[in-house]
Amino acid sequence: MPGTRRPRRAVLTLTAVLVGGAAVVGATMLTSGEGAPPRSDVPLATTAGLERLHKLPPVTDKVFTWDAVQARGAEAQRAHSIGCMARKGFHYTPKATPPAGSGEDQRPRPFGLETPPSETSDEQGPAEETPPKPGSPEASPAYAKALFGDESKRVTVKGTRGMSVSRPGDGCLAEAETRLLGDGRLRWLQVRIELFEGQELARTALEKDPAFRNATARWQQCMDRAGFPGQRDPQALLKTLPSQKARLGGRDILKADLRCKSETGYLTTAYTRLAAVQQSWLDANPAVARDWTALLARQDRAAREVLAAKG
Repeated sequence: MPGTRRPRRAVLTLTAVLVGGAAVVGATMLTSGEGAPPRSDVPLATTAGLERLHKLPPVTDKVFTWDAVQARGAEAQRAHSIGCMARKGFHYTPKATPPAGSGEDQRPRPFGLETPPSETSDEQGPAEETPPKPGSPEASPAYAKALFGDESKRVTVKGTRGMSVSRPGDGCLAEAETRLLGDGRLRWLQVRIELFEGQELARTALEKDPAFRNATARWQQCMDRAGFPGQRDPQALLKTLPSQKARLGGRDILKADLRCKSETGYLTTAYTRLAAVQQSWLDANPAVARDWTALLARQDRAAREVLAAKG
């Protein structure tokens, strides 16, 4: 949800394993045609090629797109929060709103490594905000209550399959969100949860898709020939890499992984089939896309009003 920071997955807490409904989505895709597997992923060896693949899954695209509408909503909420805190006698300086188009790196990579890892350092996440100085007004309980509201008044919205998110019920952040979404604020939170749940369900259902299973089998056979037998899942390979470094040679197995993905067309098949499964989920849950579109438009109208008044 637009706010003082770019979208982040950390605000959602997974409180149960998401299994309900996966069989339905999976069964839909099992009846689909596989089509001829791509000969290779070599054309994807560019940033633009990979970005096109990342944008194919429609549920993921809704959650992680950071376009002009999303950036405008975030900036309007930021501006309203600053004004609200000023009226309460506080100086609030949240981080600048990221520009439109800067959220591509936030998208999940559900199929493991896609580009060679850095030779010098691990990938770093976004920098954290600087904590307030002890004794400053920003470190006081009054400041926190003005911004985040009364802890006892927080609101919690739950999805249909175990996810939940908690947000301030009053205070300047809640006021800014309400200014943009009105009485649709809780529905907006719920729709976002449902989209996250849809991602999980689709990823589970993808394991039953014939074309994806065949692509994974081709990758496994390639890894066997490369001298790394027993590899079953490209994403799991990354998770177990620390223990594999001493036994197999970390960088060698990563090079083999990328080469096998390229030679077998694994990423093209994986993202294409994930997009189809996610679309099937959206088709089975039309209220999610309908409400998402309506609330996003409502938010954008309010955002334009807030920013016009500001400047």
